[in-house]
Amino acid sequence: MGATQEHAVFFDEEQRRNVLRGVFDGYYSNIHPHKLVFDTNRTWCSRMPALATLFPDSKVIACVRDPVWVLDSFERLVRKNALLVSRMFAGESNATVFTRIDHLTGKLGTVGFAWNALQEAYSGEQAHSLIVIDYESLTREPKRTVTRLYELLDLPPFTHDFDNVSYEEGGEFDLRLGVPGLHTLAQKVRYIERKTILPAELVRRFEHQCFWREKGANPSKATVLAPSDRQRAA
Repeated sequence: MGATQEHAVFFDEEQRRNVLRGVFDGYYSNIHPHKLVFDTNRTWCSRMPALATLFPDSKVIACVRDPVWVLDSFERLVRKNALLVSRMFAGESNATVFTRIDHLTGKLGTVGFAWNALQEAYSGEQAHSLIVIDYESLTREPKRTVTRLYELLDLPPFTHDFDNVSYEEGGEFDLRLGVPGLHTLAQKVRYIERKTILPAELVRRFEHQCFWREKGANPSKATVLAPSDRQRAA
């Protein structure tokens, strides 16, 4: 249906909308025919106008964390699986921690793309559909944060056991990627203090970039769920 295809002339805007909605209806018809759908993909923040067109009432939940600690977590996994060659890093990008971080934070890298897409959504016209959840808010105050999320989504509350969280569907994917443990979760939701393993130069490059925590830096009025001591006007 795109302009690069000769058949594009046979589709008008309404037909494109119907076809794209049909893809979602067909995919989820047997999975969640009568339930709310959480579709997880880091690209949604770069597709806010399309979402607003196809699903005007949809919300995008973006879980965010200080980029230093995001990168620290990736590097820890690489070192933990020191005898494996990960598909996350092509060719010489796996040479050192510096080349790995450059690869991850590149414009199309795993972290860099998601980071840029989030900023696009945060400052865009559809920011009112964006709910940003700070990692510290979720790990330090899980009950308060999740309760607030249910309120924002206008859903009935559900009682979660934050001491017994499990997710076992990422094992095969992680193994094929060459990064076992990439989607492994701790059983108990809690915040853990630790010392970074990143070189000081990399820490200086990426520290102080938590834009969602900056006062007055939310002109488009995205909703931000931050720790109690860091609450910002949404």
